[in-house]
Amino acid sequence: MAKAKRKFVCQQCGTVSGRWQGQCDDCGEWNSIVEEAAETVFSARHDLHSGGRAISLIGLDSAVELPPRTGTGIAEFDRALGGGIVAGSATLIGGDPGIGKSTLLLQAAALIATTGRQVVYISGEEAADQVRLRARRLGLGTAPVRLASATSVRDILTTLGEGSPPDLLIIDSIQTMHSDLIEGAPGTVSQVRAAAQELIRFAKQRGTALIMVGHVTKDGSIAGPRVLEHMVDTVLAFEGERSHQYRILRAIKNRFGGTDEIGVFAMVAEGLEEVANPSALFLTHRDDSITGATVFPALEGTRPVLVEIQALVVRLSSGATPRRAVVGWDSGRLAMILAVLEARCGLSFSTAEVYLNVAGGYRLSDPAADLAVAAALVSALSERPVPADVVLFGEVALSGEVRPVAHAPLRLRESGKLGFTRAFIPASAADGVKGIAVSGYRTLAQLVDQMLGRG
Repeated sequence: MAKAKRKFVCQQCGTVSGRWQGQCDDCGEWNSIVEEAAETVFSARHDLHSGGRAISLIGLDSAVELPPRTGTGIAEFDRALGGGIVAGSATLIGGDPGIGKSTLLLQAAALIATTGRQVVYISGEEAADQVRLRARRLGLGTAPVRLASATSVRDILTTLGEGSPPDLLIIDSIQTMHSDLIEGAPGTVSQVRAAAQELIRFAKQRGTALIMVGHVTKDGSIAGPRVLEHMVDTVLAFEGERSHQYRILRAIKNRFGGTDEIGVFAMVAEGLEEVANPSALFLTHRDDSITGATVFPALEGTRPVLVEIQALVVRLSSGATPRRAVVGWDSGRLAMILAVLEARCGLSFSTAEVYLNVAGGYRLSDPAADLAVAAALVSALSERPVPADVVLFGEVALSGEVRPVAHAPLRLRESGKLGFTRAFIPASAADGVKGIAVSGYRTLAQLVDQMLGRG
């Protein structure tokens, strides 16, 4: 018998190598390579052109019905999913420890079970009594959810196969599941892949909606092999700072809907509470004008969210190297805005420390925030406040041009609903909406001149 080849697998990216090394060549992680038992490989010695089962081919113009969806009873959860849970779908949800993944799924499971559907909750990290105590604390102790604590995929599928398949199966978490077909400890790349494959196969064959909880790495990405995200239909990320009240459920991948929708929740004593107006979380009391503060209407899918951007500029009298600190925005983009303000607008930040913060712990990735950030920096430097009834958005180019952004009318309408009456936006998108006085700018220098009162 041929000697089994040794296999070393990176636990972060799944790269396979024939020898151990301290650093993975692909992802660059240290001490992430672990030896695993080699998988049995079937070597086909026959011609694959015959002996198989003929498959049916259909055209793109064939009639197809939209998959029916089941509402979870939590509108923000349904929004992130694209309208609800699809039967036979596989969903992966990840987030930092203690962010509220298990709480959210337990609330959704209880609400679905009260509608008469069968829901099974399998916990591999907690005992069944621990989950029951959490359910009582959330006021869900009487919900007809079938609960078990198990880690063996074979035991789980055997149990579920005895009766009618459940409408919803929750696995918390996939890193704790173990398949006896593969050697290795739970959580390794091969175990996570094998366990997820068997659970997804059961869901597809029996029409059960499957939701799996996944751990995350220190940089916030879902742990385990990237192939796990390709195997599922939907990938959700549960984001937020544990020190802040709010939580954001964001769709990263969705085969049955868009990937630009978010659900906003607030953590309260009774669990996770939906936030119908998320702008109220990220806007502070603005009766008095404050220097270095601007309001930006961010867009998350079809939902505008107004956030406050805060800037602080501190002049240094010594020759110390000035510091740049950013919370909630890209530090590289801040450096670009500072460079444009110096090169195109005649402002100097070289001898000043710059601090930028997005209020409420919100994280911005929208390039339309450039104009609001630039205005906050100019306001902090000149100690001249931006009027409290103004919102700003627009992308700033390296030439100093203010470029248009998507969905300007939607941003303006949401701003008008919250009492804002003026908007500083790109000149090419200055059509405006009813109730909002729009001021358009072609270059950033025009806005800076207006703020500083320069002719």
